[in-house]
Amino acid sequence: MRAILSVSDKTGLESFATELAKLGWEVFSTGGTKKSLSAAGVPVHSISDITGFPEILDGRVKTLHPMVHGGILARRDKEDHMAQLAQSGITPIDMVVVNLYPFVQTVSKGDVTLETALENIDIGGPAMIRASAKNFPGVIIVTDPGDYAMIIDKLKGPGLTLDDRKRLAQKAFQHTAMYDTAISQYLWQGNEGFPENMTIALKKRYGLRYGENPHQPAAFYAEQRVGASQNSGITWAEQLWGKELSFNNILDADAAWSTATDFSDPTVAIIKHTNPCGLASGEDLSEAYKKAFEGDPVSAYGGIVAVNRTLTAAMAEAMRGTFYEISIAPDYEEAALDILKKRKDLRILKAKLPAPETQPPLDYRRVKGGLLVQQADIMPDSALSLKTVTKRAPTEAEIADMLFAFRAVKHIKSNAIALVKDRMLLGMGAGQPNRVTSVDIAVKRAGEKSKGSVLASDAMFPFNDSVLQAAAAGVVAIIQPGGSIRDDASIQAADENNIAMVFTGIRHFLH
Repeated sequence: MRAILSVSDKTGLESFATELAKLGWEVFSTGGTKKSLSAAGVPVHSISDITGFPEILDGRVKTLHPMVHGGILARRDKEDHMAQLAQSGITPIDMVVVNLYPFVQTVSKGDVTLETALENIDIGGPAMIRASAKNFPGVIIVTDPGDYAMIIDKLKGPGLTLDDRKRLAQKAFQHTAMYDTAISQYLWQGNEGFPENMTIALKKRYGLRYGENPHQPAAFYAEQRVGASQNSGITWAEQLWGKELSFNNILDADAAWSTATDFSDPTVAIIKHTNPCGLASGEDLSEAYKKAFEGDPVSAYGGIVAVNRTLTAAMAEAMRGTFYEISIAPDYEEAALDILKKRKDLRILKAKLPAPETQPPLDYRRVKGGLLVQQADIMPDSALSLKTVTKRAPTEAEIADMLFAFRAVKHIKSNAIALVKDRMLLGMGAGQPNRVTSVDIAVKRAGEKSKGSVLASDAMFPFNDSVLQAAAAGVVAIIQPGGSIRDDASIQAADENNIAMVFTGIRHFLH
């Protein structure tokens, strides 16, 4: 029995190859894999012993040879195939163990050159993987070190079943599919628009007990994306405490983390059903938390708390008395963890802050039979051009609250309205079929606190009714995209009530 081993990920390789040799397998290898096995004392032959030809072109050509691919692709159940092997002096190859160059890790480095990227595109490896997977009834194809133990156990017993081989072949084709996806993504970088054909590479993080409801099976996957901030965000968060996350927990946690980390000052976001019910910035997290909680203490119960700074003991103390499902922070003071871990039902997550990316990530929305694809809604305040359209211009304090409110409103489901004062969310209306209802909900939630606040709308006002509602509630300034054919009516209503209003020309729908 012959096996070819040529891997980039050498996890568990030496013990696996040693066990194969003990079982009487002849082991052949290439380059760095052969050196590793030889150094470990594993009996190993060069691939040139099969091909009768040296590696050439700096190793670019070593396994692309009929002596290799003939031995892999020949069907064992066809007499003429086996006869042709005999005539050509080709010995069948019964196992191929290959995983590919770490292309994503290589090209995600900031200083990688095109030459380096091209040299990390594996050719012989994918060819052997695909050939072996195509002929899986006769060839065992191994791409995942996690399968080594199972394979050795089976080989020591009755051998691998056809179902075992089929499962390994499926993993092999998925391995090359993800690899090709990464290369395609890299080569597309710098192009405008979207490619005609697109694949998305996903790797399973873990299974979930169920989805949104108990009758729906579910799992959590991480997207492999070239140029992405590696291992950041909720997808790669480290769970420090608490029971396992649910499908809905992950959705809400991602919304909370995305909201908190969208602000530069110390900020706390409290999320319920992916909408911020509490949101505030302050001089420190303790102040920000107290303001965020005060914005809606009723809805905070059972919510998700995310912060964009190290979570302090002072903030952990301030959280006492309110039940939260999850806390998320880039780090925690030890004293804060001591306080938080006294809550048996609290899940504590530590997430890496997002790093600047060379281009905005893509946002995917599922529809039946397809995906909508767009660039994520990422826009710094410096990119906003505020146009005062009323007789009264906003004060500096009002502008600061406007910018906070307009950043907040993009994290609220449309039609979205946010009332803000002193960088604190006082009330919000979300997900309503008309904007008037959203304003009404926000005003009722804020109550008397709406007096002296600013209002942000994620989209234009089609009529002046929302401005009149805001005026009646005591709102002193409004920030909105503008662009309605009835903007003049809204401007007039604002002027008549001494409200400062600015247009951004930018809309923040979140459906």
